[in-house]
Amino acid sequence: MPGQVHDLRETDTLIRNLTAGHLLADRAFDADGLRNDLTDRGITPIIPPKSNRKFPTEFDKETYKWRHLIENYFGKLKENRGIAMRLCKTDQSFTAFISIPATIIQTR
Repeated sequence: MPGQVHDLRETDTLIRNLTAGHLLADRAFDADGLRNDLTDRGITPIIPPKSNRKFPTEFDKETYKWRHLIENYFGKLKENRGIAMRLCKTDQSFTAFISIPATIIQTR
């Protein structure tokens, strides 16, 4: 998202065609609208509640622990400056560019 716009505003667009069993997200995505949308579509939201919630929602803490593995994986991908800066001009070339370090990470 550009500038000062919160990522939650475009989440609906990003997950519109998502089919999954769970959605792991951080506290910033703790919104009733998102939770209800995911639940209606049969996706279990694994999002810890914000500290200012009057009635904190429950979430699967054991499954949420897996989120750090995803964050670490993207961190390793971003060690390559070209990926972090998104220097490729087209989506197709960017996908190909990510495939190389992703393959290297997987083979380690």
